[in-house]
Amino acid sequence: MKSIVIHAARDLRIEETETGTPAEGQVEVAIEAGGICGSDLHYYNHGGFGAIRLRQPMILGHEVAGTIKALGTGVSGLAIGDRVAVSPSRPCGQCDYCLKGLQNHCLYMRFYGSAMPMPHIQGAFRQRLIAESWQCHTVAAGVSINEAAFAEPFAVTLHAVNRAGSLLGKKVLVTGCGPIGALCILAARAHGAQEIVATDVMDAVLGKARAVGADRTINVATESEALAAYSANKGYFDVMFEASGNERAVRSGLEVLKPRGILIQLGLGGDVSIPQNLVVSKEIDMRGTFRFHEEFALAVSLINQRRVDVKPLLTEIFPLEEAVRAFDTAGDRSRSMKVQIAF
Repeated sequence: MKSIVIHAARDLRIEETETGTPAEGQVEVAIEAGGICGSDLHYYNHGGFGAIRLRQPMILGHEVAGTIKALGTGVSGLAIGDRVAVSPSRPCGQCDYCLKGLQNHCLYMRFYGSAMPMPHIQGAFRQRLIAESWQCHTVAAGVSINEAAFAEPFAVTLHAVNRAGSLLGKKVLVTGCGPIGALCILAARAHGAQEIVATDVMDAVLGKARAVGADRTINVATESEALAAYSANKGYFDVMFEASGNERAVRSGLEVLKPRGILIQLGLGGDVSIPQNLVVSKEIDMRGTFRFHEEFALAVSLINQRRVDVKPLLTEIFPLEEAVRAFDTAGDRSRSMKVQIAF
């Protein structure tokens, strides 16, 4: 089969790799759609991010969906021909964190396309994937395989909502309207947010934010005073989802959060400086959010039930043979939101 393999920064190759055979409890999935994630782009453009660096060739990809082609022994609830979204989260189930229900912090996590451990965990951008049956969640009739491939990034934002607590009737700010920020808007709306304001520095992505349900969008590069107005009376927003990883976004968010507001940090960036006086005087909660686990099933369910519409976020689909062009397009925020590859 063909797989998309990263060797070093800007060295992406389509290579022949072994398919494998499903063992007990496993299935073979013909991957049909794979979304390019921010972490995939970091490997492609920079050879990694932060302290995580490529040390050996690695198959990329973890946002995938496809059709089951073969079943191992002992598999129930799935059949050949079923279309499935595949969760890339594969915790060990036995370490202290798994036993406490914190599977996203598993000490021995095997998350597709990750250079954290050595040897690296090979990813899912391949024509055939051998997966555990419990990773596979059935896609409803009428839901496209491309929509199903959004389950993974949507699960990331559902975990962020979990970290924030109840959003019922809350005023929400989303900073950074790339794919994760836009999916945060969908997740917040599905969980009862009363009002959602979204910010970015590019009008094109703000248009997508409006398309998926933002009540108001603000280009902070050209109308920063519009966001600053929300700082009156100690702030306006109950919850902020920070998806840009930008220090200025964090600082401006702290200005417009209400006392005892909650800031959920999704965006990855470098070290940042924050005004501690605002955190203290307004009793702000700052919370990180990392990956997901049980939220993947909810993501598939909400997409299956048409409770959310991810279609406006799909920019373009490239064939496997044009993987390099797909990655170059995905890295251009001026013309892309979510780029997928057809396998």
